[in-house]
Amino acid sequence: MLLDAASLYFRAFYGVPTSVTTPDGRPINAVRGFLDMTARLVTTHGPDRFVACWDDDWRPAFRVEALPSYKAHRVAPEGGEETPDELGPQVPILIEVLAAAGIARVGAPGYEADDVIGTLATRARGPVDVVTGDRDLFQLVDDARGVRILYTARGISDLEFVDEAAVAAKYGIPGRAYADFAVLRGDPSDGLPGVAGVGAKTAAALINEFGDLGGIRAAVARTVVPKPPLTAAVLKKLHAATDYLDAAPVVVAVATDIDMPAVEGTLPRSPAEPDALAMLAERHGLQSSLSRLGAALGWPQDVLG
Repeated sequence: MLLDAASLYFRAFYGVPTSVTTPDGRPINAVRGFLDMTARLVTTHGPDRFVACWDDDWRPAFRVEALPSYKAHRVAPEGGEETPDELGPQVPILIEVLAAAGIARVGAPGYEADDVIGTLATRARGPVDVVTGDRDLFQLVDDARGVRILYTARGISDLEFVDEAAVAAKYGIPGRAYADFAVLRGDPSDGLPGVAGVGAKTAAALINEFGDLGGIRAAVARTVVPKPPLTAAVLKKLHAATDYLDAAPVVVAVATDIDMPAVEGTLPRSPAEPDALAMLAERHGLQSSLSRLGAALGWPQDVLG
């Protein structure tokens, strides 16, 4: 099980009220929510290995160089990602708690969590569940290898299971064609404009006719007499978007071959640092959430003292 950690702690922050605080009154809702989500995922799905995948770089230079609009609307005035004031201080606490608990947290310099997930999913020798609220990761679904998405659109308690058939049913495209579909349609949440005037229906029709983005662009280059789905209007739009179509695949494609160490990800049967975890639990008021996590992991009942 691979977690898109930022997706989950943002969801936890907005899903648990900020009135959930530490003993000295600081919001701790995102950490509490993340730990409770983790406990529920482990209990419900019983993964053999579990990795919280991290954004070491939420807006990698290679993607910005290809498409400067990439996530540009989410850059804070002082630089970095715009994050709610009450969430920012909780992220370092979550990092400390995961380390003390012994839960694997993995990032890669210059890459997003999506790329870490893509690489670990590609390396995996068995089935993989990816937990995320980001549709970009739909491109990783692979029925033959058992890679599916546990999509958090309705929350952890009501996950949407996304495999190739689900992608096909929702978007009308082959199950592993989502990346090309996203390039054509665009995604405003990531600053990805798409091809102006080409919506989901046209994007799906083009993919179904020509197979993938390379096939579409080859057809555009050789088409003299327009015919559906390459009508004269669509041809004009695709020709106008040439520069964008050159750049966008670099932005949308999840990296699957990062040079990074092997990750074990074995679920901890006891905390890695029990004294540190007990201290963190007391300082931040995390006893109940860590008790639930410990119960899910099979820790001794007195592990937090």
